[in-house]
Amino acid sequence: MKEIVLYTQPDCPPCEITKMFLNEKGYFYTIKDIKKDTAAHKELTRKYNSFSTPTIVIGDTVIRGFDLERLQSALDDGKK
Repeated sequence: MKEIVLYTQPDCPPCEITKMFLNEKGYFYTIKDIKKDTAAHKELTRKYNSFSTPTIVIGDTVIRGFDLERLQSALDDGKK
């Protein structure tokens, strides 16, 4: 399984939905809170050119926002 990284911040309802989805499916993932971790914020904006949360990184796939179809597809691909 490819590593899953979730960029999040407080008071982000789509972030909470993403966490619930990943937890329900039994996936392990790393949370990077961009409000508490300035390095994570820089990584999100500079490396992934993303300015919104949630941003989910699975291997080379970057998903900006909660997009259930893309997320499930990337998770399925990550198992291969």
